Amino acid sequence: MSQLRTFQAILWRDVFVTGRELPSFLAQVIIQPFFILFIFAKVLGDIGYVQHDFAQVLLPGIIAMNGFLGALQNTTLPLVLDFSWTREIEDRLLAPISIPLVAVEKIVFGAIRGFVAAVLMVPVGFVMLDVSWPWEGIPGALVVIILGCLAGGSVGMVIGTSVPARRVNVMFAVILTPLLFTGSSQFPWRSLSDDLLWFKVICALNPLTYVSEGMRANLVPNVPHIPLPIVLLVLVVAIAGFGGLGLRGFMKRALD
Repeated sequence: MSQLRTFQAILWRDVFVTGRELPSFLAQVIIQPFFILFIFAKVLGDIGYVQHDFAQVLLPGIIAMNGFLGALQNTTLPLVLDFSWTREIEDRLLAPISIPLVAVEKIVFGAIRGFVAAVLMVPVGFVMLDVSWPWEGIPGALVVIILGCLAGGSVGMVIGTSVPARRVNVMFAVILTPLLFTGSSQFPWRSLSDDLLWFKVICALNPLTYVSEGMRANLVPNVPHIPLPIVLLVLVVAIAGFGGLGLRGFMKRALD
């Protein structure tokens, strides 16, 4: 019970610090997806280069992207800083809490920030674009985005305990950019033709694809999508698999 209270205290401290850094956090999670929505859905739609219903397809994908990648980055970067420069992680390891729970707290906190980043895109998208969602799909979409943020945090734990600080800039180019463009956030995965089979396979290996497809399955069910049970299964497996790898990496770094 004392470990649970310590876990809650550490988590609350991180949430409190986020509140104090709110302007920089909002800029971090809103600017890039805002311009993706504005250019690809609003501008290209108004000049006729994309169909007007493309906004219906794009917005759920951008929300998924913001949640997953937001959780990933907000787990990875603090870990890299903690282990390499600030050494703040040492104070947490000395707290009355087991080492694996320290790692779990990092994943959960990254997921919370990712979830906030995802939710923030909803009013932005509705103000900018002409979209509508069925009310009955919103609970399912919330489940998908929560699992997606936990999956993103788990992937972030693997990256954050594997990438040395001097390679952080390379990480963004080599890891985050491919994740961004193969996560089916800008297009439905099921709509990819057989001529792009190699790309379809690559996208299927990206956990973000299942977050994007799960959001569309709930919010725009008329668009071709991966069946929701498969989406939920893959996300749970991703959380367990990447979470387990991340915990192993965290234990190794913490005990070095």
